[in-house]
Amino acid sequence: MSTSSLDETEVTQLLQAAADGDPALLDRLARAVYGQLHRVAANALRHEGDGHTLQTTVLVHEAFLRLTRQSEVSWQNRSQFYRLAAQVIRRLLIDHARRRRALKRQAPPPPDTLTGFEDQDERLDLLDEALANLARHDARAAQVVELRFFGGLSMEEVSTTLDVSLSTAKRDWRYAQAFLRRALDSAA
Repeated sequence: MSTSSLDETEVTQLLQAAADGDPALLDRLARAVYGQLHRVAANALRHEGDGHTLQTTVLVHEAFLRLTRQSEVSWQNRSQFYRLAAQVIRRLLIDHARRRRALKRQAPPPPDTLTGFEDQDERLDLLDEALANLARHDARAAQVVELRFFGGLSMEEVSTTLDVSLSTAKRDWRYAQAFLRRALDSAA
């Protein structure tokens, strides 16, 4: 059986075994989850606009490294892994945007700078703040946003990952969209 066609149980077993740091198992796990992680990262970057300097492959590799280095996580299943992957990718994008803004403040902008790059970074920072605020009000709704916006999951995949009904996931999505829209409008 090829690694890319592993079922959920096999991926969960690989996650648990790879936590011990066996390079062969980590390599097998990477091949098993690479396609889905790439999809999550590509979707997250699609929301970033044209001026983003991170490449999808770099984002996937960094996310995988961070996920597999988390010794305090007791891997339950593949869904938990992808849920954490969406959170890690979100964090990586936020950190990258903050570093870019810090660098821009240190040096004068070149005369041919395209407008909007800084706006994208600020927008991502505002979204992160609004999402953190949403998580304090409704943690599950915030998870729905992470899985949909940063993870690129369908509503069916979100409901399965969070183990809620499709109607509950859709209701959380509508609530989260309204909450974030209000927060972003008031910040603008």
